[in-house]
Amino acid sequence: MTVDALAGAAYIVAALLFILSLAGLSRHESARAGVIYGISGMAIALLATLALTIADAWGGSGSTVGLVLLVVAVIVGGAIGLWRARVVQMTGMPELIALLHSFVGLAAVLVGWNGYLAHEPIPAELVGIHNAEVFIGIFIGGVTFTGSIVAYLKLSAKMSSKPLMLPGKNALNIGALIAFVALTVWFVADQQLWLLVAVTVLSFALGWHLVASIGGGDMPVVVSMLNSYSGWAAAAAGFLLNNDLLIVTGALVGSSGAYLSYIMCKAMNRSFLSVIAGGFGIVASTSGDEEYGEHREVTADAAAGMLSEAQSVIITPGYGMAVAKAQYPVADLVAKLRERGVDVRFGIHPVAGRLPGHMNVLLAEAKVPYDVVLGMDEINDDFAKTSVVLVIGANDTVNPAAAEDPGSPIAGMPVLRVWEAENVIVFKRSMAAGYAGVQNPLFFRDNAQMLFGDAKERVEDIIRAL
Repeated sequence: MTVDALAGAAYIVAALLFILSLAGLSRHESARAGVIYGISGMAIALLATLALTIADAWGGSGSTVGLVLLVVAVIVGGAIGLWRARVVQMTGMPELIALLHSFVGLAAVLVGWNGYLAHEPIPAELVGIHNAEVFIGIFIGGVTFTGSIVAYLKLSAKMSSKPLMLPGKNALNIGALIAFVALTVWFVADQQLWLLVAVTVLSFALGWHLVASIGGGDMPVVVSMLNSYSGWAAAAAGFLLNNDLLIVTGALVGSSGAYLSYIMCKAMNRSFLSVIAGGFGIVASTSGDEEYGEHREVTADAAAGMLSEAQSVIITPGYGMAVAKAQYPVADLVAKLRERGVDVRFGIHPVAGRLPGHMNVLLAEAKVPYDVVLGMDEINDDFAKTSVVLVIGANDTVNPAAAEDPGSPIAGMPVLRVWEAENVIVFKRSMAAGYAGVQNPLFFRDNAQMLFGDAKERVEDIIRAL
């Protein structure tokens, strides 16, 4: 059997492992196996590609330069990946994922340019198809590249999370898409270099504007959508490189990312088309800063007293819990309360922590039983029958303005209705607004009290008081 045939078989196995990886990652219990399947598939794909490169170099049809570059790229890339995986905090996962998407986009742009500047002879009847592949691949990759960078900057608070509202922003987006179609037709007919430069600049500008026009409240959906874009960019690169594995893998990532984005939009009551089109149709908020009155504070001792007398407790964690690394003392608190016969459960918003499943991972890491961790739809009707709700580091996901203020930037977004409980204790460092930049009226409700300070320290104080 030839090396090409073996590599083709290896690519099929790798593609199947990627499918198994997606299936495994869909449930907590099988997530670890899903990760192992994905790692195995990528290892097989890399080894097959390395074998093909060695065969080309030693068989005389290729160059040893390509083999050396491949080995160097794998070593350098692997070293950087291992380093980042070791040092990244769970709170930094959303922005890291966004940044990694940008690499896929840039790779697609470079593959597209390479397909134009250095390619093997193409039959005359396929030249037009090849040129279209080059142009479309560069456009998708460029949008993914700059869009992912903007998402990274917003998620890491290096750029304002508020949406950019340029005059006629919807017209700018539509105009860019029309220009892309026109340039594509022109390039297929007349392959001039300046057209390739033009589409590269256009895609970079459109990617930046699309994501900059979307507010922080929708950023988790944007990251998921950029994941989809990176998949389609990889598939486009696969067509240019005539690589079946890239095509299959890219299609898997692209379709699953788009479907996840759709599910998240449904959960957040957002228009799927509006989000992927850079907030198309969304206008600036008319809701201004309002006076909600005075907030009330509570001590850890008083909070412990409320919990010891409670019959039912729901904990709604958010990004603040991740930052404080409070999941471990929270797990200890849950264990102590359950020993006292208190019914304790968790209510998880679909995008709590700026990333789907972020809170679930943290709680699983702290050995919190799966059966007490419930999604928003499963637990929202139970808040009215709950004695005490602990809001630990959450803000936008428990904001009643989403349900009660039509002029709020997060209006219509389903939230955890914690304010319906008998008592609400909010763990926060300060009275600052949440990631979406919106004040939370919950903090001023009669049944809500603020427990200020580091969430981990305050939970430990409550445990000592208990």
